[in-house]
Amino acid sequence: MFLVSKAAFDGGLNPSVLVFYRQAFATLILAPPALFLEWKHAPPLSLLTFCKIFVLALIGITTSLNLSGFGLLYTSATLAAATMNTLPVTTFFLALLFRAETLRIGSKSGKAKLLGIVICTGGVAALALYEGPHFKVLCLFKHALGQRESHQSYRTWIKGCALMLSSDFTWGYWLIFQARLQKSYPPKLLFTAIQCASGSIQSFAIAITMERDFNEWKLGWDMKLVAVVYCGVMVTGVSYYLQAWVVEKKGPVFVALSTPLAFIFTTICSAVSCDFINIGSILGGVLLAGGLYSVLWAKIKEEKMVKMEMEMEIDEKKSIPKVEDQDCSSEVKRVVTIVTHNQANDDATTTPA
Repeated sequence: MFLVSKAAFDGGLNPSVLVFYRQAFATLILAPPALFLEWKHAPPLSLLTFCKIFVLALIGITTSLNLSGFGLLYTSATLAAATMNTLPVTTFFLALLFRAETLRIGSKSGKAKLLGIVICTGGVAALALYEGPHFKVLCLFKHALGQRESHQSYRTWIKGCALMLSSDFTWGYWLIFQARLQKSYPPKLLFTAIQCASGSIQSFAIAITMERDFNEWKLGWDMKLVAVVYCGVMVTGVSYYLQAWVVEKKGPVFVALSTPLAFIFTTICSAVSCDFINIGSILGGVLLAGGLYSVLWAKIKEEKMVKMEMEMEIDEKKSIPKVEDQDCSSEVKRVVTIVTHNQANDDATTTPA
């Protein structure tokens, strides 16, 4: 996605126009199966829920994708893939602010989380402040994707890094509040289709403001069309569904563990396609991956501890009723004995009369 999008941007395509086309294609792909499979069994969509989904799409999809697109325009595909590793950490940081997560500093898991955040901060600093020498590794398909060989200026590079990190924060906000909002509207496919449709409307409003020359909107048989179709169908359509399926089967931690692979694959593809790679992106990507795994290790540890505590509480609750039942049964026996004894005394006193 990063390589194809970068090639389209270098070919003159406006990032906002690509975001609009991407959301429109995704809506066309997701709407028919969503209506066919989930519409009949879905709960009624209230106006308040629709407004919440619309605002969530504005922040987490439209804003995030536009920030990411312009950040990619100013930097490189390798850096864009590297900054993806900050997503779990930024999401955890936002979850702390919204009290959706806890941090126990005194425990090993809490210290590992802090260490992961510090390492990720170092990775971000390496990405933004240190470019290092540019070089090519394999260069098997020269100009296959149309990358420009001149790298960006230092100021433009800093601007691109800031935009990419801002995109991660908005995407993290989307992840946190999407889980809450889905409880009021659980159909996943319809939920995603409504977000894509809302994002299409919002992205069109932004794109028409950023690019008023409709000649630049035309798609020919070039990298612009490839980027639009690939990002709309494969990334937003197929990839979103596959991620939802994996989350359901293995959980969100399993998906997060695969995040550094995107950086590895993008770096290899960049080298093969004759794109420039700099030392700063590689160093930052390695640090971000290390920080990510530290946070995820701590998260898994905490989940195991919470599970053990819950099991202990369940065992205690199971044992408490047995004691109460024994106390109650003994108390009942004592009362019955007293009543029987009193009744026998009453019979003894009334018999002579």
